[in-house]
Amino acid sequence: MRISAVVPLYNERENLRLLDEELRAALSAIDGPAEIVYVDDGSTDGSLGVLEGLAAEQSASAVATRIIRLRRNFGQTAALAAGFAHARGEVVVALDADLQNNPADIPRLLAAMANGLDVVSGWRRHRRDATLSRVLPSRIANWLIGLATGVHLHDYGCTLKAYRRSMLGEIHLYGEMHRFIPVYLARIGARVGEMEVDHRPRRAGRSKYGSQRIAKVLLDLVLIVFMSRYFSRPMHFFGQAALLFGFAMTVAAFLMIVFKFGWLYAVGIPYQADFVETPLPALAATFFTTAVLSLFFGILGELLIRVYFESQRLEPYAVERVWEATSEGKE
Repeated sequence: MRISAVVPLYNERENLRLLDEELRAALSAIDGPAEIVYVDDGSTDGSLGVLEGLAAEQSASAVATRIIRLRRNFGQTAALAAGFAHARGEVVVALDADLQNNPADIPRLLAAMANGLDVVSGWRRHRRDATLSRVLPSRIANWLIGLATGVHLHDYGCTLKAYRRSMLGEIHLYGEMHRFIPVYLARIGARVGEMEVDHRPRRAGRSKYGSQRIAKVLLDLVLIVFMSRYFSRPMHFFGQAALLFGFAMTVAAFLMIVFKFGWLYAVGIPYQADFVETPLPALAATFFTTAVLSLFFGILGELLIRVYFESQRLEPYAVERVWEATSEGKE
């Protein structure tokens, strides 16, 4: 069985040499051919030069090296999609380039797949990240994703995952949907499991994630719920949402009237003091409706983007160059 390790990276120059050593050690311990697919997502710190040097040094290694250079920074989802498209292994393992994922866990992921699983997701049970800014929001997001999708994993955000390549060929990745790959695959019948993996503190470089990703994850979650449950029956989604938001808007307007004039006026008894017109209920209804419509238009826009790319067989990334180093010296 050929194994492909896909490593998306952006400005990780200081971590690449040690990562390459650890990856080769882990893959060399596995029976069968293996390759490392580095995807340089438009790095500007000289990461590409380091990768070229490593490929030249390891040209005689039994583990082949492939390097994909994207024309600009397209984001982690696009970089993973490019790596998956160029990987040739029957099993594809994805991991980050920041050395926080431990390549030594790869054989354990593969052993778990031997039990009939199609996806094995890493679980960073003991994370080496800031608790308030990283760990706590991640746990809340993981709980919400499991509740909304029915696919219960402890750590959706862990890049270290193993996939059967035959399953990856059934999905298309856009936007920032890489963390939801197990949900996509479960929707088409994949057997999904997880296992605890090592998580190490960052040795060098800067994290590419910030607190702004929390809002993105929540918005992506709405789209995932739609795609996984209502894609073939959108009227059920929009109809239920319209009823829910309509009820919520009515309650909000009622409470605002109560807050301004009291309970008697809210239930129809004339207010005794001088009546003063207030635009607050109307403004609340307007803002609420605008937010709901924006959400609906966002979902429709996502669907149109998929039609645009897939009808023309386009990809959400552009490859500048692909080259390879193997034990035969091929490039």
